[in-house]
Amino acid sequence: MASTVNRPGAPRVRPTREDLLAAAGRLLPDVVAPGLDVLLCGINPGLWSAATGHHFARPGNRFWPALHLSGFTPRELRPDEQELLPGYGLGITNLAARATARADELTRDELAEGGAILHAKVAGLAPRWLAVLGVTAFRTAFGTQHAKVGPQEDASLGATRLWILPNPSGLNAHYTLDALAGEFAKLRAAALR
Repeated sequence: MASTVNRPGAPRVRPTREDLLAAAGRLLPDVVAPGLDVLLCGINPGLWSAATGHHFARPGNRFWPALHLSGFTPRELRPDEQELLPGYGLGITNLAARATARADELTRDELAEGGAILHAKVAGLAPRWLAVLGVTAFRTAFGTQHAKVGPQEDASLGATRLWILPNPSGLNAHYTLDALAGEFAKLRAAALR
């Protein structure tokens, strides 16, 4: 069942505790189109995102500000404006579809299975770049321990190039918003070439 919390045009409402508990395990549809410039791939939806139906919706997540500060969007979009992304050549998917309170609730098998599903998704959509948001999750999903933030020169998915971005969660204290936006900007510069 689709969420009624924070639908476009509706007043902004915080999900209740009951909304969040009901969102556990819920799936969140991708925002995609064929031939995107960049397909951004999160780890999995959080409960706030699953409750609202919008990717990176939890307050404190720095995805939307970093996307704007890096120049990918002309203004900071709200999560309920995610359907505008394909118009900017962008899309969103996730490694694992199941919503959880924390990404560390996912099993290694779920991430590995998600990596296989992502390969098929990329083959069908053919984005120029796939950007995975989270190096640790990428390593698990793709079975490598040597990946680091930035372009993956020795890895591609057919004609799609691969880039790893830091996880934009507010829990990732290794990156300030400015540093995160700087990493997004490096991808944007590569995507414009």
